[in-house]
Amino acid sequence: MSETIDVLFARYGASYRWLVAVTVLLGMTSAVVTTTTVNVAIPDIMGTFGMGQDRAQWVSTGALAGTTVAMLLNAWMITRFGPRRTFLGALSVFVAALMVAGSSPNDSVLIFARVAQGAVAGLLQPLAIYTLYRVFPADQKGKAMGLFGITVILGPALGPTLGGILIEHFNWRYVFFIAMPVAAAAMLLGSMFMPEREESAPRTNFDWTAFALLSLALACLLTGLSGGQRAGWNSDYILSLLAVAVAAGVAFVARELRSQQPLVALRALANPQFAAASAVACIFGAGLFGSVYLVPLFVQTVQGFTPLAAGLLLMPAGLVLGLFLPISGYLTDRLSPRWLIIGGLLCFCVSSYWMGGVDVNTPFWSLAWWIVVGRVGLGLINPSLNVAALRALRPELLGQGAGMINFFRQLGGAFGVNLLSVALDRRTSFHSDALTSLQVAGNSATAELVRAIERALSQAGASPDLQLQGAMHFLGRVVQSQAYTLAFRDCFLIVALVFALALLPAWIIGRTQSGVSRLAAGAPA
Repeated sequence: MSETIDVLFARYGASYRWLVAVTVLLGMTSAVVTTTTVNVAIPDIMGTFGMGQDRAQWVSTGALAGTTVAMLLNAWMITRFGPRRTFLGALSVFVAALMVAGSSPNDSVLIFARVAQGAVAGLLQPLAIYTLYRVFPADQKGKAMGLFGITVILGPALGPTLGGILIEHFNWRYVFFIAMPVAAAAMLLGSMFMPEREESAPRTNFDWTAFALLSLALACLLTGLSGGQRAGWNSDYILSLLAVAVAAGVAFVARELRSQQPLVALRALANPQFAAASAVACIFGAGLFGSVYLVPLFVQTVQGFTPLAAGLLLMPAGLVLGLFLPISGYLTDRLSPRWLIIGGLLCFCVSSYWMGGVDVNTPFWSLAWWIVVGRVGLGLINPSLNVAALRALRPELLGQGAGMINFFRQLGGAFGVNLLSVALDRRTSFHSDALTSLQVAGNSATAELVRAIERALSQAGASPDLQLQGAMHFLGRVVQSQAYTLAFRDCFLIVALVFALALLPAWIIGRTQSGVSRLAAGAPA
């Protein structure tokens, strides 16, 4: 007999909903924590494989891109194979990908494993929501979604700190190995408590052509953007990648608009308020994942923080976000989404603007406070954005609309990390050239620095030739370090500017939402 939800409830009673909740949330935790834990390991990974920042960002971008695309597979896999097989299959792939990543001999293998890990996370997130929604009654669905939200927050809150501890006492490879026992435990529980496919459930078709077109477009576009600085923006390789990305993207959009069962409900974007909410969701993802990528990289490469200190820096912000989400949900039921979204955007904009003034001497607790302010902003945005977006849609589009908001959030995260990495490289080159052009004999500060280094080397017994070479080498290091710091400042200011521009679509959501609310109440709009 198939172990459907009804059969499992009859076997375990009312406690079954908590058994299956622990199961799916344990699987979710293993995937989400790994996604954020690896960010504090990026400087160590760069050192191990001798790769630059433009290549290293794929460790984060690859996982986010995999998550974005794999989310589209979830509904088909549940109806085709059932929740249990989907859950166990995804976690099997996840454990294998963790093993490959932890023992990877080069950066290409590591990036491939990270894409696979992200794909599993993309399957598990909607699967967890689906399962919790099925097993909890109507009066407890809010509690179930709260459990899901807390699990998602555990990643940004505890992941970087856990990664820092592992790197401090072992090495970066244990960031992947540590999640394997948790995933294995989730698989064991899943084999007992996850429901199987109901025989009466219809088997839906999946548009593999559209899926391949979207995957090709994202892969070529992200690869072209990340490789442009290294290979040259006018090179045949980069131009070919971008051309293929545009062609695949246009073909995907054309196919989706003609499809009766599209992977991404692009027709919903004809609704102005939903389109505005999707734009804010994309920016929300870029800010969240972009900042989680940039901050650990800055404090480790510029300020010399250990991985543990970098993880501890992010922990207060993650905990504040977790504590603030219930408050934000309470406010969402009582205030206009317009003001909550605008307030959240302003908080993150101010936080990023403050981060635009960082340097090597910025205190730990100043950085922690600035990040906390940004996370308060994200906490204000998330619940109110979901509510505002879905209230704007017709009932038959609600399911697709919820998926699209998550899709655009993940898509924004992938492009946010990718484009911020490109901006960091370009601005570093710009500032390096600008500062180098100032290092001339007539620059009194430069001349004094060179003489001071030469005196120090002379006192150490170095020959005159070595004194000059050592002074020039030190000057070059100073210039490069300052250029890198200025580039980070520029990137944080870019994030602040983008969040400021997002106030326009947020205002559109607010204007239309008031009309929607009046119509729902039966009053004239």
